[in-house]
Amino acid sequence: MIAHTIYRNENSIEWVTFVHGAGGSSSIWFKQIREFQKHFNVLLLDLRGHGESKPNLKNGFKQKYTFQSIAQDVYEVIDYLKIESSHFVGISLGTIVIRQLAEMYPTKVKSMIMGGAILKMNFRSQILMRLGNIFKYVLPYLVLYRFFAFVIMPKKNHKQSRLLFINEAKKLYQKEFIKWFKLTAEINPVLKWFRQVEVNIPTLYVMGEEDYMFLPSVKQVVENHVKTAQLYIIQNCGHVVNVEQPAIFNEKVIGYLKSQK
Repeated sequence: MIAHTIYRNENSIEWVTFVHGAGGSSSIWFKQIREFQKHFNVLLLDLRGHGESKPNLKNGFKQKYTFQSIAQDVYEVIDYLKIESSHFVGISLGTIVIRQLAEMYPTKVKSMIMGGAILKMNFRSQILMRLGNIFKYVLPYLVLYRFFAFVIMPKKNHKQSRLLFINEAKKLYQKEFIKWFKLTAEINPVLKWFRQVEVNIPTLYVMGEEDYMFLPSVKQVVENHVKTAQLYIIQNCGHVVNVEQPAIFNEKVIGYLKSQK
C-alpha cells in the first residue's frame, strides 16, 4: 500500500484527499494542510515511487505503470481507511489519476478539484515528450526533469514551484522516473476520452493565467462540460497554483467544497 498521512478534524465527517503530480510528493501540499484541516479530515498520499512510497520488490517486477494501476493504489488506501467517499484535490498529473479513479469508482469521488489540470498535450508538450523519450535512457533523469520544469514553468514568479518539484524529483530513482515517463505513451487516448466524456461529479478546475500549455484545453472542456464543470483562473500564476498562490487557492477551493454539502 502506498504511503499516506491523515490529519483528522473531530468536528467533520467530510474527507479531502490530496493527489500530487509526477516527481512531487505529498509535501507539496504544506500550504494547504492547516487551512483545510479546519473544515475537513485531510488525507495526503505519496504515489508509488514518490515520497515515502518507495519502490518495493512487487512493483519492481511490474512491466509498466498505467493510470488504472495508479488509481487502484489510491482506491486501496481509501478502502483500507473505510472512507465511503471523499473530495479529491489534484495538481498536474495528479488530476489525471483523480479522473481515472472517478471512471473506475465514481461513488468514492464526491467532487474533483483539478489544479493545473492536464486535459490535452499541445504541440509544444508533444515535442517535449518525444525529446524525453529519445533521451530518457541517455541523460540523467534530473537533467530531463529540470528541462521540463523550465519549459512548463518558465517565468520568474514560477521559480518556487520549479525548485520544489526539482527537489522532490531528486528523491526518485532513475528506473522509477522512466516507468512514470512511459505513462506518456498512453496519455493521449486517455485524455481524449476524458475530454469527450463528462462524468456526473462536480468538478472545479483551478488554473493559472500563465499556464500556457494546459489552460486553453481546459477552457474548451469546461465550455462543453456545462453540467458539472466550473473554471477559476488565478491571475499572475503559472502551473502549480497551490504553491504559487496558496491563499487564493485555499479560499476558492474550500469555499467550493463547502458549497457541495
